[in-house]
Amino acid sequence: MNTMTPPSTRTSPEPIEHPDVLVVGGGPAGSTAATLLARKGWRVVQLERERHPRFHIGESLLPMNLPILQRLGVLEQVAGIGVHKAGADFPTPDGSYNTFRFERALDARATHAYQVPRDHFDRLLFEHAAANGVDTRPATTATKVELNEHGSPWRVHARTVDGQALCFQPRYVVDASGRDTLLGRALKLKRKNPRHQSAAIFSHFSGVARREGEDAGNISVLRFAHGWIWMIPLPDGLMSVGAVCFPDYLKQRNGDTESFLMQTLAMQPAVVERMRGAQRVAPVHVTGNYSYTCQRMAGPCWVMVGDAYAFLDPIFSSGVYLGMDSAEQAAGMVDAALRDPTCEAARQRAMQKRSDRGLAWFSWFIYRFMSPTMAHLFAHPNNRWQVEQAVISMLAGDVYDNPRVRRRLRVFQLVFALRALSTLPASLAARWRRRRAPRRASISKRWPRPPRPLPARASVLERRDERPGLPPAERALRGHRAAGAAGPARRAGGVRLRCPRAGTRGPALRARGPGAGVRAGTVRGVAWQRRGAAWPGRRHRLGQ
Repeated sequence: MNTMTPPSTRTSPEPIEHPDVLVVGGGPAGSTAATLLARKGWRVVQLERERHPRFHIGESLLPMNLPILQRLGVLEQVAGIGVHKAGADFPTPDGSYNTFRFERALDARATHAYQVPRDHFDRLLFEHAAANGVDTRPATTATKVELNEHGSPWRVHARTVDGQALCFQPRYVVDASGRDTLLGRALKLKRKNPRHQSAAIFSHFSGVARREGEDAGNISVLRFAHGWIWMIPLPDGLMSVGAVCFPDYLKQRNGDTESFLMQTLAMQPAVVERMRGAQRVAPVHVTGNYSYTCQRMAGPCWVMVGDAYAFLDPIFSSGVYLGMDSAEQAAGMVDAALRDPTCEAARQRAMQKRSDRGLAWFSWFIYRFMSPTMAHLFAHPNNRWQVEQAVISMLAGDVYDNPRVRRRLRVFQLVFALRALSTLPASLAARWRRRRAPRRASISKRWPRPPRPLPARASVLERRDERPGLPPAERALRGHRAAGAAGPARRAGGVRLRCPRAGTRGPALRARGPGAGVRAGTVRGVAWQRRGAAWPGRRHRLGQ
């Protein structure tokens, strides 16, 4: 019996299908939920808007993925398509790197993970769902969600790539649509993360040098001035290389995306060294508005899993694991709710509380990863009180159900706070420079510096300027600022200009003689002038 209350006045021109569960999305989260629910005996339909295999980013798994893959029955197949990942490495100030090996994690449940090509990995899980009795529908896009009077999804409309219209009226909807956030948009629950907005640019390369020995399959995470860079080894000699950047930096890009990606990677010397002779073998992709979350994870007869509920910066490769773990939890909750609707609300609250707890731990590290304090602690790990092992457990994904790990992570938070106090000036300076850089670049575009400085004794009005029709007063001001020399007053066109010391902000020029009563200067890079003592505070842009 359908537990939703359908409005009696609504009709659908398409034939209506009545599965027990409709899973929207054919990625790892959707296939995990669909497989586990089909094994429980429910009629499950799974929609995927594209045909597998299709390109997708997020190739790095965590050790905590392996128990889930084992329960699904696909661990051996995944090992056959992946690269052995023993840990993750982070740079040190001396140019080398520290490797955090998963085998050293506190209460390690798995000692390694895999780097997988997502097109093969996602297809494997999707086909495995079909083999377990799921009615899989590739190349079928969910286009519309009808809500009942209680605000819950009642019907879901879809369309195949051939144009065929479909309509589903399921007992339960599992939204695994990823960043499309089907229910998040329909229910107006999606919110951008105001604390961490970033964007990524990435591609695949061949001929990139790998680490030596058993570290050859490790992911490398390297900081640079405007974000961080990942390097993920893949089968067949390929390497996924990309950069997650601050939005202000991406706004500065000019020209094609490939050139911008290469310019960005060139900012990290260690990356340049490893990519000598590398060749790009895939298109360059750009994604924006990286981090978001939804206000609720579940409601009456619906649940969101994986990226449909929340997406974090992928710095710790948590995306696939968070998706598959939430899907496994959701499958248990949906099965219980379909059998006993009275337990649905309590099961949903418990599921969201657990999910938010794990997200909070990853978020805490992500928000602080670019700080000098975190860079120092990752470059100089210390295992006193097993704190380093707890951090490795976090990197492995064990942040949900292990209280020993969580207690030691709180100790790490205390160590971080004490260290941050000692490095507060450096942290504030780094943050100020990062925020200042886009503004300086913008000013430089509007007010480019002249090609050569004036000689010390040259008249400031003799400077040639590339901007036609520039007013004389503005030419004088710009020439005066470029000269930037302290010393005696200059004379230009009968107007006496006093030159302040170089580097002063907003120089004021007092004109005497024919131009008496005129003051000029700059405010945030914009030239202005004030005429007469009778107009205090009134400023006019020069040349207007």
